[in-house]
Amino acid sequence: MFSAIREQFDTIFREDPAAKSHLEIVLCYPGFHAILLHRLAHRLYRIGVPLVPRLISQFSRFMTGIEIHPGARIGRRFFIDHGMGVVIGETTEIGDGVLLYQGVTLGGTGKEKGKRHPTIGNRVVIGTGAKVLGNITIGDGVKIGAGSVVVKSVPPDSTVVGIPGRVVGNHGATSDAEQLEHGKLPDPEAQEMASLRKRVEDLEDMVRALAEAGLVPPREMR
Repeated sequence: MFSAIREQFDTIFREDPAAKSHLEIVLCYPGFHAILLHRLAHRLYRIGVPLVPRLISQFSRFMTGIEIHPGARIGRRFFIDHGMGVVIGETTEIGDGVLLYQGVTLGGTGKEKGKRHPTIGNRVVIGTGAKVLGNITIGDGVKIGAGSVVVKSVPPDSTVVGIPGRVVGNHGATSDAEQLEHGKLPDPEAQEMASLRKRVEDLEDMVRALAEAGLVPPREMR
């Protein structure tokens, strides 16, 4: 337990430049409180203790604004930055070195039974307000942009943005979770609009050239 707490301290200092001291983390970091309470609730859940794990998770939700079902499996070096509004469902599985920002939902898509929440690989970064829904797999090293809604599995080392989430690039394997540079994320809709605009301009140039050659009546240019 003490080694897990020490590792959690190290993770926060590595991921959050605002963290100044151990005391500040203990007193002021809801993500730190939520993950420690979840570790306790999950251990009790796994050995079949009734009701108490859910009570712990609800207490954690009340105190931190972060709702983690005690059945969720969470790996090492997990960090929730700020954290308000984060929801993690019962059958969610999260790997090592994962970073979540506020407002993230790892949820289901209906009332199906069994595995109904996502499996998150190692070193995944999920941006503010993103929703990852259903029994899907997010590969190692994936980065999901803010506000994205992901409902299909994502291959490793990909960058995903949009609604619904689409893979817009492969950034290669990284050793640790890295913060998303949202200002540099591609905009697939803007790229598609730019492509369509370019095609229209090319067609206009072609028709204009045909008109100048006398192959198209001038009225066709209107």
